[in-house]
Parts: sequence; C-alpha cells; structure tokens
Amino acid sequence: MASKKQIDVGGVKIGGGAPVAVQSMTKTETADFDATMKQIHAIADAGGDLVRCAVPRDEDVRALERIVRESPIPVIADIHFNYTLALKAIDAGAHCIRINPGNIGGQDKAAQVVEKARQAGVPMRIGVNSGSLPKHLHELERENPVEALVAAAVEHVELMDRLAFEDFKVSIKSTNVPNTIASNRLLSQKIDNPLHLGITEAGTKWSGSLKSAVGLGTLLADGIGDTIRISLSTFHAEEEVKVAWEILKALKLRERGPVLIACPTCGRLQFDMDTVVAEIEERLRQYDDPIEVAVLGCAVNGIGEASHADFGITGAKNEGLIFAHGNPIRKVPQEQLVDALFAEIDKSIDRGTVEVDEREAAEGAEWLEKIEEENAGEMTPERIAALEAAAATEGNGEALPMAGAPKAKRIVLDEDASPTAGRRFTRA
Repeated sequence: MASKKQIDVGGVKIGGGAPVAVQSMTKTETADFDATMKQIHAIADAGGDLVRCAVPRDEDVRALERIVRESPIPVIADIHFNYTLALKAIDAGAHCIRINPGNIGGQDKAAQVVEKARQAGVPMRIGVNSGSLPKHLHELERENPVEALVAAAVEHVELMDRLAFEDFKVSIKSTNVPNTIASNRLLSQKIDNPLHLGITEAGTKWSGSLKSAVGLGTLLADGIGDTIRISLSTFHAEEEVKVAWEILKALKLRERGPVLIACPTCGRLQFDMDTVVAEIEERLRQYDDPIEVAVLGCAVNGIGEASHADFGITGAKNEGLIFAHGNPIRKVPQEQLVDALFAEIDKSIDRGTVEVDEREAAEGAEWLEKIEEENAGEMTPERIAALEAAAATEGNGEALPMAGAPKAKRIVLDEDASPTAGRRFTRA
C-alpha cells in the first residue's frame, strides 16, 4: 500500500504520506536551452511539481547545469545506457537521477552512480519498463509478464540495499494497463520505497488519457503511488500535467483549480449545452480557486442533482437559472447565462461570500417550480427514484404515495427488448 519511506527531490517530498507529486517530461532536446525552459515553465504553470529532462549526450549535460539553476521546479535527469552521463548530471546539479540499473552498463557502473549520488545527497529513481527487462527474465516475461516486471524491480532494490543506499523511488511501467496495475500492487507489498506510477507510451491525448486514468486511477484509489507522470504523444508537455491533475481531483487526492460538473444531455435538452459547457470550461482555466461549477441541461431535475456545487446553471427554452450551494440566485435570459454565472463567481471570490438578492432568488425559485410543474407528468427514472425514496421514509419503510404526487408506476425491465439484456440496475 502507501509507501512508508520518503525522499526529497529538490524540496518536493515524495512518499511517506506526502501528497501525490505530478511530473512531466520535456519533449525538446535538452541542449536547446530556450525551448526546454519554455516547456518547463509551461509544465510549472499547469501545476507540475517536477520535470524530467532527457540527457543522452554531453551537450545536454552542459545545458542541464543552467536549466537546473533557472527552472522554477526541481529537475530530474533521465539517463539510459551511459553511466558517465549520470555522473556528469549529478555534477551539473540535477535534483534527481533516473536510471535503469539493468541497462546502465552493469552493477559496477550502477554502484559508481549510487556512490556519486550519495556524496552529493541526490536521490534516484530506479526501475524498468516492460520493453527493457534484463535478458535472464525474458523467458519469465513470456510466461508471466507481471512476475517478470516485479522480479526486475526487486532485483534493483536489492542492489540498492547491498550498496546501503536508501534515497530512491521505484517504478515499473508497462504499455499494458492490467499488467501495470497488477505489478504495482504486487510490488507495493514487497517494498516500502516510494512508487512512481505511469502507463508507458500510453498513446494520444485521447486514448493515452483514458488508459492512464484507468491504470493510475485504480492504483491511486488503492492507496498505491506517490508520484505520477502521464505519458502522451503530444509535444505539449503541459497537457500531461492537466490530465494528471484531473485524475487526482477526481479521486479527491489533491485540489487545484475549478471542477466542472456537466450532465451528459438527453432528449430533454432545451439549449445549446455543448457550446455553453465548452465556453465555461475554457473560462474556468483562468481561475486558481478550487470552485465546483455545475451545468445542468434542463430544469426537469431542478438543482438537486448538483446541489453540492458552489455555483451552477440550469436551462430551459428561453431562460435559465443561476444557483449557488443548492439555492437559486436569479434567472436570466439564456444568452446571458454564462456571463451572469461568471459575474456571480467573480463577486463571490472578491467578497469571500455569495450575496443573494431575496427578490431575485424568490423569482428564480418560482420559475424553477413552474418548470417542474409543467414537466410533472414526465416520469423520468430520476423522478421515480426520488418519489419511491421519499415514500419509503414513511410508515416504517412501507411505500406510501406522496401528497399531490402522481402515482409512480413500477417499471419492469423488458430483457428481450433491452440492449442491456441480462443486466440489472439498482438506484440508491
């Protein structure tokens, strides 16, 4: 489960109960100082806690020293194959060194890097990817890739133990999501070191984000993982950071910036919600406050579905309602909904509280009640569930009709006609 040990990467605590750290990797040639620094600033502005830079050549090391000095966030040097570059990166001031002990030139070379890191007080990240397992594990990899990944990682940890080096984190990554989940679960039971999570070579912004959300989200929900990187095929590294934050916010592990709630739309939709949601999402990017904003596509379900949101809107054919914390603020013409919503958000941020005009709030509540009455005959699943839940609270759980409410007709699922034949759905 959660790692017991903790390391410090340039002031960022990793493991031992610290918040899950977000990192990304620059897509530029590190030797190109200006391009690399531009990406690092974009990563930092998006909320990245750490940045990793590839160091495959001597000219990259020369640029690294200046990059470390001027970077707004700690810099990790990513080294493969050439142990001398790892030694030079430590001299250049890198806040952490990433190596794979299996491809750095042998255990004696790895030992030299470890000793240099120890003397400089620099932590390391060690680990393997599914495509770079040592040769003696290839047969096991064919039979059981999860065990092979874990075996390789454990071997690296045991090497660090023999070298009496404890200042490191561990990663095992695969392009295969189930294998990544299973191997990290198994490894977390075997070691106490901080774990770095990722789905290696995950894919495009669309598919890679989904695979990462499933794989990393599953592990983080289990309490496994101390730092994460989303690996996307995009030159814009800050996009990786944005996805990472959405995963952490969805799991309530960290807060940064607004959270947008939007209904999935249906045949009851009465306004151009796609455009409205897109505009609200874009405008919310300018806010740092962790406010929760909801957009409901119709007024049939009222405010109830998003009563916990800090602010929200619900629309009808020509008008819409702005609400806050489940209470109406005011109704406005539909074309003014977005601007009016942000006017209320800005006022509340400036004043530290939501101010409500009682007359406007009463008009909004009356409008909402009228819309609900007009749609009273529409027995949506949500309305049926609400009626049954309310009735069940009376008479020791015996379902009784609600005063003034239409009688709820029990739905029987037609398994032959249903596209989800064989599946049963329960509503809480």
